[in-house]
Amino acid sequence: MVSRLTQGLQGENWRKSLEAIALPGAALLVALMIFGIFCAFAGANPFGVYGSIYRAAFGSWSAWQNTLIRAAPLMLTALCTALPARLGLVIIGNEGALVMGGIAAIATGLSLGTALPSLLVQMAMALAGMAAGGLWIMLAGALRHYRGVNETISSLLLNYIAIALLNHLVDGPMRDREFVTKPSSAELDPTNLLGTLPGSRIHVGLIFGIIICVIAYILIQRTTFGFAARTAGGNIRAARIAGLPVGQLTLATCFLGGSAAGLAGMVEVAAVQKRINESLVSNYGYAGILVAFVSRHNSLATILVSVLLGGILASGGILQRSHDLPDATVLVFQGIVFLCVLFSDSLYGRFSWFR
Repeated sequence: MVSRLTQGLQGENWRKSLEAIALPGAALLVALMIFGIFCAFAGANPFGVYGSIYRAAFGSWSAWQNTLIRAAPLMLTALCTALPARLGLVIIGNEGALVMGGIAAIATGLSLGTALPSLLVQMAMALAGMAAGGLWIMLAGALRHYRGVNETISSLLLNYIAIALLNHLVDGPMRDREFVTKPSSAELDPTNLLGTLPGSRIHVGLIFGIIICVIAYILIQRTTFGFAARTAGGNIRAARIAGLPVGQLTLATCFLGGSAAGLAGMVEVAAVQKRINESLVSNYGYAGILVAFVSRHNSLATILVSVLLGGILASGGILQRSHDLPDATVLVFQGIVFLCVLFSDSLYGRFSWFR
């Protein structure tokens, strides 16, 4: 009897795992078909567009580098949505947390300058970015738990507040008057910038992203904290009856998710832009929402999905040059994928072969 029960549970887990792979995969195929129709109406050969996207994303070592550079922040910003989702929260404040992390990182880096060894300055910048991003998203969690404010709306509005704060700082208190191209802060000391992996242009932010995703997976799937979070996400009333500290879980999970996005902001500042300006709002936060949903909030799957979406984002230029399509065409593709994945969520549990 016990053996049959165990086999039944194992079979159920396999069916759920298969469903979690098949439905997002089908959603991506449908999105490709719709995007192909869009390209055809725009006067481009859909198959030629697909081929160009592949070449720009994965066709050479240089293409792979461009893809992985974009994948690094996506891994981190995706966790801002994926981790709170384990509690049943829909957080979309990823862009705001990234911006706040970048602001805190540049402020820390400029303040410390060369007063400390570069490694200590980089660590201080990372901690400052994580703290700023974590507190920013924890605010949305606190509003949800203590005041009943919808976390989706509050986190969305926090994006606009963070961007407004960024614009105020780079056009006012933090502006470098000698940099006349556009309002920006002063540049970080070169010794405090993040390095690249040997023999490539890929910055070490990619390593940060992979390590944080693995840690997040272990935290959620292999610890009592993760079990408590998943229990509260499954049935919050049952969790309260069982005596679980739902409020603390909410604040802690939101902080962890926001801190990952804040670290992405630090990476963008210390590895890519070297200063902050309006370019820090690069839509990696919004794209991270898509990554989280496609990966079904699985931190390990986030790594793979981030690489795929990073490749798509890296192909905007070649679509413009080779097919006379606007550079924003990849954003259209991203939006189509998002809608298809959201629709696929309504199909879970509806097919008999997955039961």
